[in-house]
Amino acid sequence: MEVQARAKLNLTLDVLGRRPDGYHDMRMIMQSIELADILSLSYNDTGELRVRTNLHFLPNNEKNLAAQAALRWWEARGESPRGLDIAIEKRIPVCAGMAGGSSDAAAVLRAMNRMEEAGLSPEAVAEIGERVGSDVPYCVIGGTALAEGRGEVLTALPPLPRCWVVLCKPEFSISTPALFAKIDSVRLRCRPDTQGVIAALEAGDLAGVARRMYNVFEDALPDRQRARVNDIKNTLIQCGALGASMSGTGPTAFGLFDDEALAQEAQERLTEFGGEIFCVQTQQ
Repeated sequence: MEVQARAKLNLTLDVLGRRPDGYHDMRMIMQSIELADILSLSYNDTGELRVRTNLHFLPNNEKNLAAQAALRWWEARGESPRGLDIAIEKRIPVCAGMAGGSSDAAAVLRAMNRMEEAGLSPEAVAEIGERVGSDVPYCVIGGTALAEGRGEVLTALPPLPRCWVVLCKPEFSISTPALFAKIDSVRLRCRPDTQGVIAALEAGDLAGVARRMYNVFEDALPDRQRARVNDIKNTLIQCGALGASMSGTGPTAFGLFDDEALAQEAQERLTEFGGEIFCVQTQQ
């Protein structure tokens, strides 16, 4: 079976505080986009769980979230692991704040639900995804959603009006654990207007969503990385983006456009920053 694993963006991201279990309470609005990895799954008669990707540096064993998802699936079903081959064509940038690994895991769970004719609801599949990672439940469901708790408590929202998204993942990565460790001691400049974004979604107001986007992790970035992300965001605005922000723990910055020609011009302009650049549409 072949299945797509859609990337996600954070239209808003707020960290509410550290929990007793060491995690952080989050409040964020997530959005699927058409940028996707392609996964192919097939059973084998060796009894082995094997993963291969087009990127040599990614793990091809149980450290890969796609493999973990398969194991958690069998565990939740009370079944023994079987021989399974998972081939992943990575298109979503790695360590970019777009849930590439979590989306791959979610795609495996959705595929296995169909391959084994289990008939589980998306919500039941998402519950298994909680055993793999905090972003996996959202990646199972997709669309536009409010995510709370560690990210696993989901509330469906009215869809973001279809638009173009221009993304730039700079030529450096950000340590997610380091940012989470730092966020508690950082003085945040402001917090996202999450309720305002929800109201704009309910009104079908793309511009209202775009101008309210914000991600508190931007305040926790090291100075040089924060400056680069700000440069990308400013360039996107200059090119006609309705709004710009950073996704997840970064460093990918993105802008929303209601005009395809302006979006394509922005994509060309961003080549001066290097890195990986995409122009895609949102996905319902």
